[in-house]
Amino acid sequence: MRLFVAICLSPEMRDALVDLQRQMRAQRVTGNYTPVENLHLTLAFIGDYPDPEDVPLPDFSPFDLRLSGYGCFGDLWWAGIEKSPPLEACVRRLRRALSDAGIPFDKKRFSPHVTLARRAQGHPALSVPEVSMRVDRISLMRSERGRNGMIYTEIRRQEASQKP
Repeated sequence: MRLFVAICLSPEMRDALVDLQRQMRAQRVTGNYTPVENLHLTLAFIGDYPDPEDVPLPDFSPFDLRLSGYGCFGDLWWAGIEKSPPLEACVRRLRRALSDAGIPFDKKRFSPHVTLARRAQGHPALSVPEVSMRVDRISLMRSERGRNGMIYTEIRRQEASQKP
């Protein structure tokens, strides 16, 4: 089972990201665009792991995410998420819990972003909307290859431990 831990995005955040994809298409950027239902912020990529019940989801306090810029890693275009101490703390707690539980995960430096398109051709000039959302849960997700691309399914979630 291919697993990752992510923040599922609010409808307003997804709408803003779809607007960025619309801008890219209008500028004739081709590629494999992420379907709206698959837009998310990955906190830790686990990969193939047999038992999702073993995967810890640590406690965290609610915090805000804000869109911030865009860019590319080669031919993968992304929308940036503003770095924030609460987001960084959540990721550190999660990665420490995974490590303590012996769950292997990708240990690359955390760079908060949401993938807009893969195998993209073109260099758009985008106007990133000012949008933010409150994070009140993190989710353990399963990734499966479907007939028309990847299908992401929430397996389990951890609600924020305190509401302001």
